[in-house]
Amino acid sequence: MHFDCKERDDFLNLFAIPGELGKEEFVEPLLPDRGILVERIISTGQVSPPGFWYDQDRDELVMLLQGEATLGWPDGSTRQMKKGDWLLIPAHELHRVERTSIDPPCIWLAIHGKLK
Repeated sequence: MHFDCKERDDFLNLFAIPGELGKEEFVEPLLPDRGILVERIISTGQVSPPGFWYDQDRDELVMLLQGEATLGWPDGSTRQMKKGDWLLIPAHELHRVERTSIDPPCIWLAIHGKLK
């Protein structure tokens, strides 16, 4: 993946919303995954399926740039997130997305890697 910012600037804004968002979250890698994955995610009401828990092999630094969301853990604890909030989720810490706002859509910046 090679981006030449001198040729295109339509995808270089973290807040730009693609014209057509489908029923699934929009996930866009911002850099090639060379041990650290940086991606932008746009959620428009999507949540984790019932009974599903993320169990990721890498730590995840997740930042909510726009919107509101709720993350949950198996012990029943939740974290309400709003614009500007961030947290570091260690590898293999089970978690799920309980809620994402529709208007405005959630714009996440997620960094995956060995971060701790």
